Amino acid sequence: MTRRTLALAVSLFAASLGAQAQTVVVQAGQLLDRPGQAPRGAATLFIRDGKVEQVRDGHLDAAAFGAPADTRVVYLRRHFVLPGLIDSHVHLTNDLGGLAGQLAEVQRSPADNALEAAANARKTLLAGFTTVRNLGDGDGEIRALRDAIAAGKLPGPRILTANTSISATAGHGDPRLGYRADLHDALDTGGNVCDGVESCRRAVRRQVAEGADVIKLLITGGVNSRIGAGLGAQMFEDEARAVVETSRMYGKKVAVHAHGADGINLALRLGVDSIEHGTLLDKEGLRLFRESGAYYVPTLSTVNGYRERLAANPDAYRGDVLAKIRWRIDITGKALENAVPAGVKIAFGTDAGVSLHGRNADEFELMVAHGMTPAQAIVAATRNAADLLGLGDRIGSLEPGKQADLIAVSGNPLEDVTVLKKVDVVMKGGEVQAP
Repeated sequence: MTRRTLALAVSLFAASLGAQAQTVVVQAGQLLDRPGQAPRGAATLFIRDGKVEQVRDGHLDAAAFGAPADTRVVYLRRHFVLPGLIDSHVHLTNDLGGLAGQLAEVQRSPADNALEAAANARKTLLAGFTTVRNLGDGDGEIRALRDAIAAGKLPGPRILTANTSISATAGHGDPRLGYRADLHDALDTGGNVCDGVESCRRAVRRQVAEGADVIKLLITGGVNSRIGAGLGAQMFEDEARAVVETSRMYGKKVAVHAHGADGINLALRLGVDSIEHGTLLDKEGLRLFRESGAYYVPTLSTVNGYRERLAANPDAYRGDVLAKIRWRIDITGKALENAVPAGVKIAFGTDAGVSLHGRNADEFELMVAHGMTPAQAIVAATRNAADLLGLGDRIGSLEPGKQADLIAVSGNPLEDVTVLKKVDVVMKGGEVQAP
């Protein structure tokens, strides 16, 4: 079957569903139902009301499950089937960067960003990512998109959102950086910039009140920060502790942007759930990762975005930002090379938005290039990411009782992880997504 024929068959199947079918049977050529374990050969999944009910060896028809005669059958006998992928670090509102991104911040309206996010969400879903964690937006666009997708009004992955990231004044998330001082009063911080314990508690409470699923804390400088203040810690311990403790009070997990070792280690000592980027991870950090059980989210794909923008326009970044980007390109992957043999738990995350949306699977190739096996990288994007997001009982594997989120590819990703860059079929909650 050619890709065009397969796409047509999937489109016709999806159209025939109308409302989500109550009962679906999927016949797979090979099935990785439990990442981290060996794949099955030919297998059949029985799906009812959007959840996996049974997984059986061999190619069985609906009658084998006692299913109704009008049960839908999805024939993927020539495909390798595995759980829907999870990206733990995206920014759906745009994929601009550098000077173009800075200009967009003052040109584009929240409505523009919302429509851009909807388009990027669809790209992400069709790339095989059925769940994402959005770690920062400025005007509530992703919260609205999350709810619209959950209600079936728009196509897209399941979304957990952090709303607006929390930062210190002059920190990575201060939206006034890079603009003239007389414009600062006009640039709304959205209540995300905090200084001192009470201010930082208030910042968390504001995000919770606005519907955040998770809290994002920017504890160090950033590569794209428009300020020459380095990549070390930019929050005092009492401020960071206030963010973590207040988040815990409301039952929220905490994801921490951190490049410098001082910020990484401070966050880990405070018991956060994940470190994003972790570029200058040191021996103390490795020890704290193991002791705390926190996840490391490497976001290696950022370098793809940087390289591609600079190739298209050598002036895309300037000054301090350009110097940090060159440094980041050279050092990316070294922390992962140390984390994997040290037994640090890894969750998949791309920082899509810095890199292009819909190209999330490029991260797999980089993870393997820097010390992971294809099997480990797939676990990072399924079971580990599901656990990090607090959704391990719902997604991350194709076990009975879990959501029927799956993808089908035309090769074996355990042998060549790059086949995940071309996904032929995506199913979310038992419903095939039309290309």
